Amino acid sequence: MAVTTRTLGRSGIEVSALGMGCWAIGGPWAEGVQPLGWGAVDDDESVRAVRRALDLGVTLFDTADTYGAGHGERVLGRALAGRRDEAVIATKWGYTFDEDARQATGEDHSPEYLRRAVTDSLRRLDTDRIDLYQLHLGDLPVPRVEALLGVCEDLVADGLVRAYGWSTDRVDRATWFGQGARHATAVQHTLSVLRDAPELLAVCDKYDLASVNRSPLGMGLLTGKYGAGSTLPRDDVRGATANWLEWFRSGRPAPEWLRRVGAVRAALTADGRTLAQGALGWIWARSDRTVPIPGCRTVAQVEENAAALALGPLAPDHFAEVELQLAAIRAAALRFADRPHWPMPPTPSARP
Repeated sequence: MAVTTRTLGRSGIEVSALGMGCWAIGGPWAEGVQPLGWGAVDDDESVRAVRRALDLGVTLFDTADTYGAGHGERVLGRALAGRRDEAVIATKWGYTFDEDARQATGEDHSPEYLRRAVTDSLRRLDTDRIDLYQLHLGDLPVPRVEALLGVCEDLVADGLVRAYGWSTDRVDRATWFGQGARHATAVQHTLSVLRDAPELLAVCDKYDLASVNRSPLGMGLLTGKYGAGSTLPRDDVRGATANWLEWFRSGRPAPEWLRRVGAVRAALTADGRTLAQGALGWIWARSDRTVPIPGCRTVAQVEENAAALALGPLAPDHFAEVELQLAAIRAAALRFADRPHWPMPPTPSARP
């Protein structure tokens, strides 16, 4: 059963049920010596990938001003030139960076910075409005976010922003946001077959928010490309140790997550889907508010992911089989060394 569109929470904005995550197309940037990008990227191929996504019915493109220290927004703006009205652009603010040095420099949650950040993003994206503007600082205390809402509402009133959201894995933050922010329409959070988020999905249901899903393919683990012997290069964010990086350790896939991929592979691919397409189908079957945004940087990746739209949510029996396998893994995890990583690893900072 095909799934093609979703409504972006209470904004009424219609988007494709599948988005394209644009972290990787930002190219290299770093925080000191810690890489934050996914290695070298061919900008021309990135542009082709975005345009191919549009051709295949993908309309939501999620980026952030910090990706590539501004470069990611520039590439997306270039790709959408002449086709802006076909796309829904989501970007984020909160982290600071030096564009020339390609370095992350910290964070700024002041209202004054918010006003500068939106102007700079509009310029880099070469657009007159941002459809979904998201706070990137997932752990920010509620009183500090409350101080930003007036500016967010002004941006909506001025037509610069259509709706806003928060990229956070914190249930308490998302709950407050759904209750108190008038034009709030989405929570971006981690969700995949490897890491469910029932409490956040419940918040989205209760307050009519879209659930925009980052890491729906486990940063590549659910593509089937990586095994126990895989090593990621040092210029890839997955190739170095970062305290918020849960899927990889020291440049290798974490064994406990590979075991879970192996356990659900058969159920996810039982109807002829690729592993990635099955993982996307699980998310759509999980909730009708979900909009997964798998990262892409090549036309081939876009085509594989977009083909999942025609396949739709997993059939109920396949979904039930996945849940059965996951229940067995949860029980086993209580007896093995990976217990701290299940059912929920420590909440990472929302750097992605």
